[in-house]
Amino acid sequence: MTRNAHDKAQELIALGQGLPDSQQIWLRAHLDECEACRLYAEAANGVVRTLRSLPLAADSRLVRATQMRVRFHANRLRETRERMWLVGMACLGVGLSATLTVPFLWRLFAWMGERAGVSTLVWQTGFMFFFIVPALVVSVLLLARGTHLTNNGEQSR
Repeated sequence: MTRNAHDKAQELIALGQGLPDSQQIWLRAHLDECEACRLYAEAANGVVRTLRSLPLAADSRLVRATQMRVRFHANRLRETRERMWLVGMACLGVGLSATLTVPFLWRLFAWMGERAGVSTLVWQTGFMFFFIVPALVVSVLLLARGTHLTNNGEQSR
């Protein structure tokens, strides 16, 4: 065996569980052939078993700080979920409103175009401008505000 094969085997042993099937098969085959790597694997497994058998006690300050951080992040996740629900309801409302009002606005613009004596292309362009521009303006404002809120006034990293 070359030295690279031994290094590869030791790296895979150090990674432990969760190796892809192809790497596990290669490692088993190598360990069947190489006694030095097999001893290394047994020693590594012994160390892991020993470490897992040792009791681990955390300082009460560390536990409190961790609990505080977990609660903080749980609250942020809850708030985000509530905001997303509101955004979803707002999108549903806007969609329903647009679906219901577009036919009436189309007729209104057609009537106004007919009364003013302008061509169909002109009043249709006016309708599209009237219908799309407010949504674009609101989108830009919300994006700008969302970016501001995301950064909390700090520079992007």
